[in-house]
Amino acid sequence: MYLFNPNYSLKGYECCRREKMIYYYSSNYNMSLPSNDPLHGKTLEKIVTELVDFFGWEDLGMHIPINCFTSNPSIQSSLKFLRKTEWARKKVEALYIRMIAK
Repeated sequence: MYLFNPNYSLKGYECCRREKMIYYYSSNYNMSLPSNDPLHGKTLEKIVTELVDFFGWEDLGMHIPINCFTSNPSIQSSLKFLRKTEWARKKVEALYIRMIAK
């Protein structure tokens, strides 16, 4: 079923109106769906801060043995390292998801 008659020649106004209507429905479709991702809206700084508050630096270094958590740890040095290395960031995100589940 056609929304508009395909044999009908559209004038400029009607064509523009149809495009606006299609854009309106397609753009509002995704806005109503909630995200199931537990990391949605969380910054890396917030994730690391919550992990440090929950575990502390020593336990965090035991869970994820990387130097930014074990030797002279700080939030800024950890963020700098985690932004550069994807494998370490994935481990931190996985630990955060397990922490939330508890």
